Amino acid sequence: MFSLGRYAGPRRRAILGLKERGRTDLIAPLALALRDGLAHLGAWGILDRPVTLVPAPTRRIAARRRGGDPVTRIARAASPDVVQALRSRALTRDSVGLSMPDRQRNVANRIRLVRPVAGSVVLVDDIITTGATATESVRVLQTAGAGVLAVLTLANA
Repeated sequence: MFSLGRYAGPRRRAILGLKERGRTDLIAPLALALRDGLAHLGAWGILDRPVTLVPAPTRRIAARRRGGDPVTRIARAASPDVVQALRSRALTRDSVGLSMPDRQRNVANRIRLVRPVAGSVVLVDDIITTGATATESVRVLQTAGAGVLAVLTLANA
């Protein structure tokens, strides 16, 4: 798992601005940061090209409230090869404020594959806190045969 930096300062304001305030003007700079992170992973020999970006799943209710899925929008602005392969099942609670064990229980068997993805994959997300969503997402992708090379997030909390 790789993160572009701490969830603080301008990075935090940009992520919150997009997610909670609908600041779509922040998609481009966040996508640029994601592209730079992918380039570093490639330079370090972690990624093979081509690679498919798979956004971490967003709860449908949150996506509706936000006017779409911000992680997918950032991924699509960063790369032409994006597959929305994962979806959170109904009854998955918002993880904000949950402890690590509660987050793990919250997502266990609640992420499902909705679209197959082949080849090398990077799971992308906005923030990683405990890694519960990323871990379950990687498990689902690998069970379906995807070669997950990395998890890359915009920030870590």
